Amino acid sequence: MASTVTPPRHSPTTMAAASGLTVFAAVMLFITGFLDIFRGIMAIANDDVFVNTPNYVFKFDLTSWGWIHLALGAVAVIVSLGLFTAATWARVGGVAIAALLIVANFLSVPYYPVWSLTLIAMFSFIIWALCVVRRDDVTDQRM
Repeated sequence: MASTVTPPRHSPTTMAAASGLTVFAAVMLFITGFLDIFRGIMAIANDDVFVNTPNYVFKFDLTSWGWIHLALGAVAVIVSLGLFTAATWARVGGVAIAALLIVANFLSVPYYPVWSLTLIAMFSFIIWALCVVRRDDVTDQRM
């Protein structure tokens, strides 16, 4: 006697919410990635844009911070493009790059405090949006 397994059916509301959160994460990661690229370019090109903090524990040269933000921002933009296809590697990569960008922005708080804290909040929402969607919800969207 053979039994058939039917895939779970999700309501249109559930699928729309899953799709919406993934698109939200993709768009926000794309925007914040570009903003981090521009922030990196600013730090590389002109160190006078940022506040100088002489007694900071994690003191690095601002040009070094510029290259770090430029590289992480470029990776974030690439991963965000993968999120538009609902690829699993992009969801995992999105969480990883957002976590790295949270750390990078935390370490650069003394140089650009309000903007760093704003981006930390945005990356936290991106991580939440990518983690709350179940895998089967994303898989059902592509079919």
